[in-house]
Amino acid sequence: MSVVSKLVQLPDIKPQTPVASLDRQAWSHRAETFAVEQVAPIVGMSPTFISKVVGKRSGLNVTDVLMLLDQDAYTETFVRRSQVLDFLTRPPVPTVPAVEPVATNPYSLIAGNVTDVLGKVKPASVQCVVTSTPYWGLRMYEDSTLVEWADGESCAYGHEQTPEGFIRHTIQILWQVRPLLTADASVWWNLMDSYNTRTQIRGNAVEALRAMQGKEERGWHDYDARRYSAGHSYLKDGEQCMIPARVAERASRIGYYVKSMITWAKQSSLPEPQNSRVSRGLEYVIHLAPTRTPKLDKNAYRRVQPALGGRSVGYEPDKLSDVWVLPTSSGGNGHGAQFPVALPGRCIALSTDPGDLVLDPFTGSGNAGVAACALGREFIGIDVSATYLAYAEEKLSAVDRSGFMAAAHETVMPNPPQDLPMTDVG
Repeated sequence: MSVVSKLVQLPDIKPQTPVASLDRQAWSHRAETFAVEQVAPIVGMSPTFISKVVGKRSGLNVTDVLMLLDQDAYTETFVRRSQVLDFLTRPPVPTVPAVEPVATNPYSLIAGNVTDVLGKVKPASVQCVVTSTPYWGLRMYEDSTLVEWADGESCAYGHEQTPEGFIRHTIQILWQVRPLLTADASVWWNLMDSYNTRTQIRGNAVEALRAMQGKEERGWHDYDARRYSAGHSYLKDGEQCMIPARVAERASRIGYYVKSMITWAKQSSLPEPQNSRVSRGLEYVIHLAPTRTPKLDKNAYRRVQPALGGRSVGYEPDKLSDVWVLPTSSGGNGHGAQFPVALPGRCIALSTDPGDLVLDPFTGSGNAGVAACALGREFIGIDVSATYLAYAEEKLSAVDRSGFMAAAHETVMPNPPQDLPMTDVG
């Protein structure tokens, strides 16, 4: 897949759902054939179900694909329904000279857009992916990059015109990540929902908090980018988009096992001034795996220190469940949306052994790398921002010199809980 990226000034988000349909007449005389394995992740169906629809065969023709697109079971994955045959019949990507896999020992940081640089990671080498991606339409990030996606949209990740675009692009990344995973790997995908709401897009949570408190002096047109709410095919103004659940479903459609939808119950959050709904105090961690039985060491929950993701005594029960009570990060070093070291630390401790390779495709200021190195794992971090990678390098080199203690203070549970920045207000 050829992906071009460049730095860009982010535009306003106007969620205008495109009007498009499949042109059957244009495809009626085409004679291409496709492997079942090639078609399955694009139409979001298992090979077994495909055989029920078209019969057992090694290859599918255009008529077969059209039949699949007519099934009640069809749901898009990372290209729209009207684009499926275009995607399957596009010319092959020119062969790229083999890239020497990036070395770790114990870590490596790669600058670039994730869809461009995943090819630098050795296939079947990653035991754990843990990341907190940009969320849809919430933040202005350092060095935002314009990407040409498989669905034809050209935008920075997290700055799509619709939540569906964000979901498609997330699934495209997960599809590209899957060949890098070991057979018993885990993917831990931290994701927050968004509201289809008219709002300014801010640079960090502190700006959002100031706005909540009535301290923001800038007006609507003083911001570099804004998110509108009119024009979506069904979402109303002020409605929650349900993005995490929709990402999990589509991940299943491209072949992942959805193992858990974990609730991260945050000990601090924005004091949302909303009278029409309850305030939010959570985010989600989607646990995905390429197999039914990924490596999982539940005892790490009791064995590892709390600063690295072990049990938060007094906040969490003795039994590890799908509700995690962990602190928020202070958001230091100029990054407005980082997760605490304890969150990736828990994910890494549960699903890897010392020496295993951990990947964070949106490494930000490097907290996942801090946790990985402190736990004795190797680490690869990817980010488009050289600024954030410089912060990450500083943190990781400090772990190398003096162990985890230099970063441990970031994950001390507040006592008592305090109100600190979280996300947008909806």
